[in-house]
Amino acid sequence: MSSETDLIKLYSTRILALAADIPHLGRLDNPDATVKRRSPLCGSTVTVDLALEDGKITQFAQDVKACALGQASAAVVGQAIIGRSLAEVETARDQLKSMLTEGGAAPDAPFDGLEVLIPAREFKNRHASIMLALEATLEAMQTAKKANCA
Repeated sequence: MSSETDLIKLYSTRILALAADIPHLGRLDNPDATVKRRSPLCGSTVTVDLALEDGKITQFAQDVKACALGQASAAVVGQAIIGRSLAEVETARDQLKSMLTEGGAAPDAPFDGLEVLIPAREFKNRHASIMLALEATLEAMQTAKKANCA
């Protein structure tokens, strides 16, 4: 398969549809934590604001400045994130990383929509952008948890 064909496959209609419809875009007025993560390779950024109650996400907003793959990942995360615990987000992050780098299965529900990004396995330079939404969310949850314990 030529690299041009690989890129066409990578930017599927489904990925582009997700990228065009990212849930929870924007910022929260009074978040428990805010984290901005940047991919040094491509410059993509995701800023996450969230609020926690009883260890679960009750409010979530994201500002996504990323390629279509990073946007698609943020869309799937945004669809599934409300009500999630730190352990669930950490598991999803670990499963996504395994899917991309080790040929692992797609993340478990409710993050199973990330399977759309399986074709990106071959494009290591895109992995950091795909990971941004979950990594920023996880870091924001850890930050909020520490602030609430202080």
